[in-house]
Amino acid sequence: MCSIKKKIVTEKEIIEAVEEFSNKGVNLIFGHNSHYGKYFADIAENYTHIHFVYFNGSYAAENVTSFTFDTHAAGYFAGMLSGKMTATNKVGIVAAYEWQPEIEGFFEGVKNANPEVEVELAFLNDWNDTQTANDVYQQMKLGGADVFYPIGDAFSKEIIKQAEKDDVYAIGYMTDQSELAEDVVLTSTVQHVDELYHYVAEQMNEGNLTGELKTVDFQDGVVSLAPFNDEVPVSYQYEMNQAIEHYTETGLFPQL
Repeated sequence: MCSIKKKIVTEKEIIEAVEEFSNKGVNLIFGHNSHYGKYFADIAENYTHIHFVYFNGSYAAENVTSFTFDTHAAGYFAGMLSGKMTATNKVGIVAAYEWQPEIEGFFEGVKNANPEVEVELAFLNDWNDTQTANDVYQQMKLGGADVFYPIGDAFSKEIIKQAEKDDVYAIGYMTDQSELAEDVVLTSTVQHVDELYHYVAEQMNEGNLTGELKTVDFQDGVVSLAPFNDEVPVSYQYEMNQAIEHYTETGLFPQL
C-alpha cells in the first residue's frame, strides 16, 4: 500500500496523518525534508510498528532514520569541470547557505583542475530569493565570471536562463537541468530522491533498515553528475568519468 499526503506541516497535521496511516496498516512513512525529524522522533515510540524516514536531519531513534545527501563530491566534480571550461579563469558559485557541502567541494575541485582560477562566492541565506540571486549573478558576470554553479532550488533555474542569454556556462543543481538551456548547462549535480525512496523500501523489506543518521553519496547510486554537454571536449568527459569512477570505488579524489 502506498499513500501520499501533501502540505502536512504542523505538528497536529503530522500526528493526524501518522495516525491515519497507522490505521491503514502502513509500516514505512517518509517525510520529505528535515522539518519532520523532531516530530517523528517525538512520536516514534508510540508507533513501534512503523519506521519513520526523513531527509537531511539530526534526529534518530530505534525506528527513525535520517538520510542525508553527501554532496561534497558532487560539488568537487562540478568544480573540476568549471575549472577546465572557464575561458576567463573566473567562475562563480551562488549558494543559499554557507553550510552547503557543495561549496567546499567546488573550491577543491576548481583548484585541483586549474589553480589559476578565481572563484567568486556569494550566500543568499534564502532558498528562493531569485531577485538577489540574479543581482549577484550580474555582479559576477560583470567581474568576468563565465561559469556559474547556482545551488538553490528556485534560483538555479533563473540563473541558468540568464546564463543562456549571456552565452556563458552553468552547472545545474538537484536535477538534470539541461532542458532549460541545453547549450549552456555543462552538466548537473543530481540528487536522485526517487532512487533513495526505492533503496529505503528495499532495506525495509529485507529487514536491514535501522534507526540512525545515515549519509548517501555516489557509492549508493543516489548522487551523480548528469550527462555532459557536447561543449565539453570528449577527452575531458573521459577524464571526468574516470575521476568519478575512482571516487565511487575508493572514496578518494584524483590528483590531476
